Amino acid sequence: MRKIRWGVLSTALIGIEKVIPAIRRSQRGEVAAIASRDLSRAEAAAKELGIARAYGSYAELLADPDIDAVYNPLPNNLHVEMTLEAVAAGKPVLCEKPFAMNAEEAERLRDIDPDIPVMEAFMVRFHPQWLWAREQVRAGLLGELRAIQTFFSYTNLDPGNIRNKLEAGGGALLDIGCYPTVISRFLFDSEPEQVFALIERDPTFGTDRLVTAILDFGRGRRSDFTVSTQVTSYQRVHVVGTKARLEVEIPFNAPQGEETRVYIDDGEVLGDGGRKMHKLPASDHYAEQCDAFARAVLGEEKLPYGVEDGIKMMRIIDALFRSGESGRWEQPGG
Repeated sequence: MRKIRWGVLSTALIGIEKVIPAIRRSQRGEVAAIASRDLSRAEAAAKELGIARAYGSYAELLADPDIDAVYNPLPNNLHVEMTLEAVAAGKPVLCEKPFAMNAEEAERLRDIDPDIPVMEAFMVRFHPQWLWAREQVRAGLLGELRAIQTFFSYTNLDPGNIRNKLEAGGGALLDIGCYPTVISRFLFDSEPEQVFALIERDPTFGTDRLVTAILDFGRGRRSDFTVSTQVTSYQRVHVVGTKARLEVEIPFNAPQGEETRVYIDDGEVLGDGGRKMHKLPASDHYAEQCDAFARAVLGEEKLPYGVEDGIKMMRIIDALFRSGESGRWEQPGG
């Protein structure tokens, strides 16, 4: 099978620890180059990971004619800028979530050549456990899907960490609140009509450290979630219908290359007494995502999620931030 040659912008941890190893495990890609604004860092990463070429600037990597596609894991405030530069150089881009700092910024990506694939990197949409969950919803196993409940949290008090820098797009909503949002859209197969959020900010960082939100999808369908960057680490999703509920044990940080467990419960016995486990085979959702993108780059399949999908996501996030300020329900618009 044909493979694409990836270039990686920056030595961000998600690239080093998650995506680069995943590309190596993928069927349709290989990592050909890595770039950093600090050449020594790029060279160190290349040596550690066995990457052939290291560049001391992003422009050098984008000018490399041997690079077929770019992975952009830069800080959130650089996502749009560097994605536009990559596309201008003729490179398809897999851009880390969130697509942008806000919807207005994301809309700049509409100016790109539509023949050059650009996709927001939500690896969860490619994991077998979520694909299986959506199949159960569509098959009616849960009855009518009415509610999705999510909790997702971790603790990060490091003032130097990018997730605690407001100007770089830090905070709970952009970092992890986007996951229950995208999964709700994925399962309901529609967009929320209105949203509401309560937001508490860190008094020093200024970032949103605790967010509770409701997404109203209309016709009695709702998703609610709480996300935090300053409480104990935990994540779980409950998908509830009129006949049964589905519980995803490790919904977002599913261990790479390991099997996962999803539970179905018809509610006849309280206390999980009727809960039945379904095991999903070992999988690497980052590798699956990279393969799906590679097939689009090679012209074998249609790009599964494009620029307009990313803009819709940012409109929802913007509306949640507006609601946190106004104290009212807000509409994503567009």
